[in-house]
Amino acid sequence: MKWDPEKYVQFADHRDRPFFDLTSRVTAIDPTLVVDLGCGPGPLTRSLAERWPDARVVGLDSSDEMVQKACSAQHPPNLEFELADASSWMPDPNTDVLVSNAMLQWIPGHRELMVKWLGALKPGSWFAVQVPGNFSSPSHALMRELADSERWAPKLAGVLRHDDAVGEPEDYLKILLAAGFETDVWETTYGQVLAGKDPVLEWVRGTALRPVLAKLNREESEEFESDYARLVARAYPPFEGVNGESLTMFPFRRIFMVGRKR
Repeated sequence: MKWDPEKYVQFADHRDRPFFDLTSRVTAIDPTLVVDLGCGPGPLTRSLAERWPDARVVGLDSSDEMVQKACSAQHPPNLEFELADASSWMPDPNTDVLVSNAMLQWIPGHRELMVKWLGALKPGSWFAVQVPGNFSSPSHALMRELADSERWAPKLAGVLRHDDAVGEPEDYLKILLAAGFETDVWETTYGQVLAGKDPVLEWVRGTALRPVLAKLNREESEEFESDYARLVARAYPPFEGVNGESLTMFPFRRIFMVGRKR
């Protein structure tokens, strides 16, 4: 599955806010090694390097396209980017802050990985993760139903993960507590207002729709997107803004967890 860095940052204002809500709860004073696992195209990782200028900050991502984009931009001297597969990665024992924003939902068995990472982190280190909690929302449920339909199942059966892709807040709370972390776990539903034609389709093109597009040719992708756009337009009906523009309310639930190892 290939990522499109430009499409991913299309809704940067909405996608960035959970990152800053997450990292604002990390109160590390003078970390020496900060890791952003699943860094994407890099601008959010840069904010960590600017926040902690004396730390070595490393952005890791499994997408060559994302890492190339991150490396192509100017960044502080304490920031570096590398390719890494999170499913087989382990933190350096000297890691002071480990951040992962909207990445773990892509990895089956990520809760077991979390247990390993938490065990490897040293006392006093910070762990901060955010995952989307909207897999049962119409935007995702309708995509799965369409992929499982008679028309698309031969090509897309099993491509999309189901509503167990992430756990509930209580699941993550128990994992962190069992690993000896003082922890804060919460959820937020952002009332996102999207503008333009087929905005929910535009949103998922940058993330959730990527596995589908990777399996279909151009003509098939256009057909699938057209069918999906009709479905979500009924689930998220547009309304007229004060200036006459077409707006759509797109609620988005996020699950956050921040902990410090005792």
